[in-house]
Amino acid sequence: MIMPIPALNRSQYIAAAVIYLYVFIVFPASTHAASSLSSKSYEPLTRQQLLRVLTLSDYNTRVVVIGTMLLGIASGIVGTFMLLRKRALISDAISHATLPGIALAFILVTMMGGDGKSLPILLLAAVVAAVIGIGCVLAIRNLTRLKEDAALGIVLSVFFGLGIALLGVVQKMSTGNAAGLESFIYGKTASMLMLDAKLIAIIGAIAVILCLLMLKEFSLVCFDQSYAAAQGWPVVMLDITMMTLVVAVTVVGLQAVGLILVVAMLIIPPAAARFWTQRLTRSLIIAAFFGGFSGLVGAVISALFSDLPSGAIIVVVASTLFVISLLFGIRRGAIRRAVEYQLLRRRVSHQHLLRAMYEWHESQLANSNTTDQLAMTWGDLIPKRSWTARQLRRQLRTLQLRKLVTRHKDNTWRLSDTGLAKAARATRNHRLWEMYLITHADIAPSHVDRDADMVEHVLGQDMVGKLEVLIEADDQRPDVPPSPHSLGATS
Repeated sequence: MIMPIPALNRSQYIAAAVIYLYVFIVFPASTHAASSLSSKSYEPLTRQQLLRVLTLSDYNTRVVVIGTMLLGIASGIVGTFMLLRKRALISDAISHATLPGIALAFILVTMMGGDGKSLPILLLAAVVAAVIGIGCVLAIRNLTRLKEDAALGIVLSVFFGLGIALLGVVQKMSTGNAAGLESFIYGKTASMLMLDAKLIAIIGAIAVILCLLMLKEFSLVCFDQSYAAAQGWPVVMLDITMMTLVVAVTVVGLQAVGLILVVAMLIIPPAAARFWTQRLTRSLIIAAFFGGFSGLVGAVISALFSDLPSGAIIVVVASTLFVISLLFGIRRGAIRRAVEYQLLRRRVSHQHLLRAMYEWHESQLANSNTTDQLAMTWGDLIPKRSWTARQLRRQLRTLQLRKLVTRHKDNTWRLSDTGLAKAARATRNHRLWEMYLITHADIAPSHVDRDADMVEHVLGQDMVGKLEVLIEADDQRPDVPPSPHSLGATS
């Protein structure tokens, strides 16, 4: 199963919402205002243009859509393993490390009289520079006391700064200029050629096939590297293979979205997928779908509105999917977690009230000769916990609707047969845990009630059975063990 996602606090949700509103409301509005100031007119789309784009009738649109969709699928699958390996930002360092290799290859090839803008040469130089960048990260991490995040920051900034400096040298060369090389920074999706699409298809297919063939090995390394090493798996080689796939997808994606935005294609779809499932295979499928969908929709929107850059729109679409997943994900979505939290609070409050009523009834029976259930008043229940009259009234009304308690004409309350059974079960779980803490954790009986109160609500049947075995409750104690402390008012 996939490792759980850390819960976000309220301020982080607010920050995410502010960023989303800025990107999709403030930024488009400011862009429209700027365009109006420049007196630039936009012609509305015709139905014929819309159909041509949606049916991929144009050759260039078809090439761009297929290329970006395949890149998104490969990035989603490879990025999932990098995210689980906690090396999501390694793709950022790799992409920025390619820039000096590209610029240096252009300078050297041009000085030797060759074609400095040859795509195979530039991509090969990007691969070499990326490998050198990874080596620098590993060297800094292993030979110094710096952490991996510091090493990533150092390599990213130094290599990118060196690349910008080399681009400045290229611009001053008499035999060439940097025109075309900047596409590796910002991407040139709209002008993608069939050769680029085929290259993306080949590299992406190889990366996806290797990930599927080595699914078990990659999963083992991602989740428990120490166990994999103890079992004799070649952890180092698996790590190198994984990094090689990241390098390949990053380099081949430079032509599509650029070295700045290719990072988003490797991180956002896998991160969004984790809000929908906890299983690795499903996460790979969802991440691949999100990546492919982002490439498809982003390329189509860019084709409909020629002034919108394709790479940026692809990332915006992926970000929209991430926000939707963050809010509505069926596993880790914010709305689902909020609903589950409220349901848990309500269940805990009801169990507290049922246990308080059961313990009051238990204490009264100990001092009387009757075995009938006695009626409880407000004054009997409020001292049990720090309830307000409004909270107690609302909880009693809810339990009455669920037919767990009954109200009588004299404004007294009794547990129904179903409520009595539920109250007995809640009290039993609480006291089993109390006795376990006293017996095996050496906690004083006078302090055990609060500790048990935090755990009793999540005890499952398996845990209850284990507690019964540990304290020998099956043979020596009744169905509801006696309380190890006095049943006074609790907080």
